[in-house]
Amino acid sequence: MIDEKTAPPPPSQAWQAKAPEDNRWRKPETALTRFLGGSPGSVIIRLFFLSLIVGALLMWLDIRPIDIFQGFVRLANRIWGLGFDAVREMADYLAAGAVVVVPIWLAFRLLAMRGQR
Repeated sequence: MIDEKTAPPPPSQAWQAKAPEDNRWRKPETALTRFLGGSPGSVIIRLFFLSLIVGALLMWLDIRPIDIFQGFVRLANRIWGLGFDAVREMADYLAAGAVVVVPIWLAFRLLAMRGQR
């Protein structure tokens, strides 16, 4: 057990204080730089090189930009077509389930009310 006399002294406040940040050379952060994640110039350069690498990979895989666009259009058309069928099927499921669930729920509610008197 450590005695109070032999315990090390607590660190002074000077050691705990953080050094102030040097913001003399830093440009003020604007809404645009926060949105982009950096200065517009550096973001454009990063996007340029990333697009070049991804484009080379896609061309190597023989995937053209028009193929990607047409794939998105086909996907949207499929979702649109399935959407109304899915809503119609969900309404059928809802009606079939309600025919069973609602009368049972109503019976339990009536029985619960009878027991409360």
